[in-house]
Amino acid sequence: MSDAEAEAFLAGPPVRPATLATVRKDGTPHVVPVWYALDDDGTLLFTTGADTVKGRAIRRTGRVSLCVQDDRPPYSFVTIQGVAAWTDDLNQVRSWAARIGGRYMGAERAEEFGARNGVPGELLVRVTPTQVVATKAVADD
Repeated sequence: MSDAEAEAFLAGPPVRPATLATVRKDGTPHVVPVWYALDDDGTLLFTTGADTVKGRAIRRTGRVSLCVQDDRPPYSFVTIQGVAAWTDDLNQVRSWAARIGGRYMGAERAEEFGARNGVPGELLVRVTPTQVVATKAVADD
């Protein structure tokens, strides 16, 4: 995939969740699905609880990996390794939570998800990619 194709794949449609990988304090991996959105600068953003396994790992290491895949033939994917910065500024958390919620659940529910996820104890995580691998039509190779 070209850079433009990878960006279009991540932006959708269709909208797909990402699978986020972090490392626990004891070194074991932790993998979970997350909803995300792309910013104009190419960073990927998602929200999480500060006291979740992923929230603690991100604050401790500042590193993540993500995979977004099309699970329909001929199968495609984008993986991202990156530096994760976070903020607990409620205005930013609420704004992005609404944008992300609207992306996955429809514009009419955006504010609902902003209110639900834009609360104290939630973080907004911004991932700046350091490495991207993007492959389309895996089964056709």
